[in-house]
Amino acid sequence: MSENKQALMEEMYQNTFRDIKEGEIVKGTVVAFNEKEAVVDIGFKSEGFVSVEEFRNVENLEVDTEIDVLIESIEDDDGRLILSRLKAEKLRGWMKIGDSINEGDQIEGRIVKQVKGGFIVDIQGVEAFLPMSLSAFKGVPAEEIMANKYTFTVAKLNKARRNLILSRREVVQKERDMVRDKLWGELEKGQKRTGTVKGITDFGAFIDLGGVDGLLHITDMSWTRINHPSEIVSIGDKIEVLILDYDQSGSKVSLGLKQIVSNPWDDIYEKYPTGTRTKGRVVNVMPYGVFVEIEKGIEGLLHSSEITWQKKLVNPQEMFKVGDEIDVQIINVDKDSKRISLSMKQLEENPWQDAVGQYKVNSSVKGSVRGFTDYGAFVELSSGLEGMIHISDMSWTRKINHPQDVLEKGQEVEVVVLAVDPDNRKINLGLKQLSENPWPSIAEKYPVDTEMDAEVVLNSNFGVFVKLDDEVEALVYSSEIDKEKADALQPGDKLRIKIIKVDVDQMKIGVSAKI
Repeated sequence: MSENKQALMEEMYQNTFRDIKEGEIVKGTVVAFNEKEAVVDIGFKSEGFVSVEEFRNVENLEVDTEIDVLIESIEDDDGRLILSRLKAEKLRGWMKIGDSINEGDQIEGRIVKQVKGGFIVDIQGVEAFLPMSLSAFKGVPAEEIMANKYTFTVAKLNKARRNLILSRREVVQKERDMVRDKLWGELEKGQKRTGTVKGITDFGAFIDLGGVDGLLHITDMSWTRINHPSEIVSIGDKIEVLILDYDQSGSKVSLGLKQIVSNPWDDIYEKYPTGTRTKGRVVNVMPYGVFVEIEKGIEGLLHSSEITWQKKLVNPQEMFKVGDEIDVQIINVDKDSKRISLSMKQLEENPWQDAVGQYKVNSSVKGSVRGFTDYGAFVELSSGLEGMIHISDMSWTRKINHPQDVLEKGQEVEVVVLAVDPDNRKINLGLKQLSENPWPSIAEKYPVDTEMDAEVVLNSNFGVFVKLDDEVEALVYSSEIDKEKADALQPGDKLRIKIIKVDVDQMKIGVSAKI
């Protein structure tokens, strides 16, 4: 071959094939493809190969399609030219944005997948990493995260290593600050706004007004009494509230819920004058009385003393339960204090008005023992009224330490009416008055200076109680007995005593062991 012909062939080769190097981006044309690879002509002496997985829509792949590819390897282990379409896109993306962004800049992107520790974000074809700690996506469903575009802040940029780390947190905070500032500028006292319940405490609920939190205090939730805010609102509820007051410098907003509706107490005197009879629902039962709701937002107290005329010791917790419907009468209204006093007994005829005529003094009546105190026993009479037997009216001669030493609850007893006081609703009863006063005969039976053996009943700090017979007891004062002798005495022992005094009027007999 002549030198001219050889030179011409070399020139044709150089014009037809070009030099390439790894890492370079070049244009190529798809000349063929199968299920695994696409064959791409880049004008080199051999054709290159691109995995079909790098094509987003393989079904639309056609011969003669022109694409950008990056030369990964001029010759792999099998002597093939290996190309990458995705790496070419990423590199061009870096080349496109690398010179236009810096740390702190804001850019838009779409999250393409979640990985360990965070998310991968597509920024104009460039993959960036969004750490979970900087994502501000806590509690947001994954499908919602993937469905939207977001603005991010460039947290760290290493162009040499093609490393881009993003943050969403700063953007969200700036957006919140803007919304908050806008909201502060719109707030006015007396303004109605819709918010979301985000927290509940014993004293109220915190409401998110859309960037600014307000406190809905428990006292501003309802015109009626409530025990806990959870009775009115739940977390997540959207509610309309009224701006009562606000302080931007202190970031405080006071909210009201009950103020949105009219105050039911405004015309309370007109609606419920004293003496009005109405129905109500029991909303709370306490030892001292019952709270009754007579209409929405209006409650009154039925005190235990206003439940019945007949029984003095009433336990409302044994008589009522929440939800009971009862008839009551208004006996007092105090609008300023928002208090209403109720009565049930006023709906009935007052049995005490006829008590004087029904229970004559010194007459004998029957009743049932209903309860005790340390100083007496309560007896329910046939009319339902209640009287009391004082401990001093239970026996002419015995020392009674407690009423239950003589009577039992539920016991049917006959008693004597001693006094009736209808104004104070009291009837004094006597048990010992059923029998004749034995003291005149006692004075005759036990004259002064009489000596006898008596049975020890009780040994106390101030003396020894002794029994003269089955009905008569006396006290040997400490001054009338030797201390050593007294200390040794036990109930049932015999003690020699002498009668030193008998007082019929005071119903007392004095004795001495110093004989």
